[in-house]
Amino acid sequence: MERAFKTIKESQVTITQLMLPSNSNFSGKIHGGFILSLMDQIAFACASKHSRNYCVTASVNKVDFLNPIEVGELVTLKASINYTGNTSMVVGVRVESENIQTGKKKHCNSSYFTMVAKDENGKNVSVPGIIIETEQGVRRFARSIARQEQAKNRTSQFKQSEFKMDNHLEGLKLHNVKLELK
Repeated sequence: MERAFKTIKESQVTITQLMLPSNSNFSGKIHGGFILSLMDQIAFACASKHSRNYCVTASVNKVDFLNPIEVGELVTLKASINYTGNTSMVVGVRVESENIQTGKKKHCNSSYFTMVAKDENGKNVSVPGIIIETEQGVRRFARSIARQEQAKNRTSQFKQSEFKMDNHLEGLKLHNVKLELK
């Protein structure tokens, strides 16, 4: 069977939502957990649109909240497929807020969601590859590969059977920690 391919544009998704007081935290800013939930929803929509299957979130790569979001602002989330594996996809999600009175826009955060396509029985299913048409697309695909390699290295370096405590004790002295090893 020949593998299918789709352009990145075919599965891009954008949503805009007004931020309500019910979405705020104790300091009056929009709750980070609410934004994470929206990000997960749009990553799901993008991955499902690309794969034409139900998708689950396998991992989320680093979420840095760069700017607070105010009640009354419009928040726009943009999702795009950055990488396709056999059954998984990396979805890049960008979050921007806009003050509707001034028109000022802020980049609030970006993150990468690894989504896995599932069939009706919950088994992993192959996904179409992506057709890359821009230098930005090549950069995003290559960055996804590099992130996967870094994750593998982190996992093996700190695996309990491989971890060597003595290699790390000196470095801990530079941090806010008190060792009382028994």
